[in-house]
Amino acid sequence: MDSLRQEKVQKFEEFVDRRLKPDLVHAIAERDKIFDQQKIFSDLRKNIENLEKNSVTSLRTLVNLGSEVYMQAEVPDTQRIFVDVGLGFHVEFTWSEALKFISLRKEKLERCNFGLDHQHRSIGEVKDQRSVVKTCALVRMCLSTRQQKSDPSGRGPFN
Repeated sequence: MDSLRQEKVQKFEEFVDRRLKPDLVHAIAERDKIFDQQKIFSDLRKNIENLEKNSVTSLRTLVNLGSEVYMQAEVPDTQRIFVDVGLGFHVEFTWSEALKFISLRKEKLERCNFGLDHQHRSIGEVKDQRSVVKTCALVRMCLSTRQQKSDPSGRGPFN
């Protein structure tokens, strides 16, 4: 009987290790991507609001050319900006259009993040179940060992 329990616990642990842990790692990576995108859009919103508040019409900046190589750039008209909308596409927006797009995009990212949080809770519940199964198996093994020591016939008080 103990070997059957141990076998079931072992199969359950193998399932958790083989299936659920990789899913958890993937879900965490997806969540981190979403957090990064949320931060980028939040920073963009703050920059646009600062441009509006300070009535900036032209701008000098540094542009990353790649491999941390920067070049000075001059933006003669800041009233229109290009926003990365995904898949390598950039769309030219006015400040107000960009703010609307950012709001919509942040809502979408929050919905995606909510789905990932639900998935994390499910995986966490399975991990908790695994530890409960292991604890129950250990308690049963300890009880059966104690009963065998106290009763040399191997029969417990309820057998």
